[in-house]
Amino acid sequence: MRARNLSTAMLCLLMWHSAPAAYAIECVVLLHGLARTSHSMDEMAQHLVQAGYAVANINYPSRDHTIAELAPMAINEGIERCNQQDAHRIHFVTHSLGGILVRQYLASSAWPANNPELGRVVMLGPPNQGSEIVDNLKDIPGYELWNGPAGNQLGTDANSIPRQLGPVNFELGVIAGTDTMNPLLSQYLPGPNDGKVSVISTKVEGMTDFISLPTTHTFMMNNDEVISQATFFLMNGRFDHQTP
Repeated sequence: MRARNLSTAMLCLLMWHSAPAAYAIECVVLLHGLARTSHSMDEMAQHLVQAGYAVANINYPSRDHTIAELAPMAINEGIERCNQQDAHRIHFVTHSLGGILVRQYLASSAWPANNPELGRVVMLGPPNQGSEIVDNLKDIPGYELWNGPAGNQLGTDANSIPRQLGPVNFELGVIAGTDTMNPLLSQYLPGPNDGKVSVISTKVEGMTDFISLPTTHTFMMNNDEVISQATFFLMNGRFDHQTP
């Protein structure tokens, strides 16, 4: 009996020392696009939670401020919400304008040393080189009322915010759409496009990987393949180019 108790004690001791460390939490900050809300990213959020990530789905007033004002407003809130979940690493998945906010934030200041580690970034339909639609429509009455100051900063001229931000220096995967719901707007865009941004304009120097998928700008964040590829990049640092 004594030997049996001793064996049990030894087993418990071994199990204690071989137990895994506390689960390391990785958090994903979701940033919606221009004139949208966080609800547009709900499907993405649900999938990422099922994949094991903590999620901070941020709602920010995209039509009320400039890009320089929106970037710290949205991203600092995302960092704080990830901190509240004890995350050790923070990723980003963004739609459209949300990607430019990440670029603005990281270009204007280094990732703060007291924050969790900066992880990977996936941008869906980002106007990384601006959009010709802004060039052609920004002077039409009602455009700024609907799109706000940030919308006026997304053109393709040398003074536009996306063109001033320069190369990226973080792990970035870009997903471009090739389908359009608005042939009228698409006529302003060169080559394949998603109805708001051309495929070529989504690219940026320094990005880690790129993929284009048959989806529209408006609904790409809800597209099953887009969601799957975004998750794959967060996990692996690359897209799954083998998927048919």
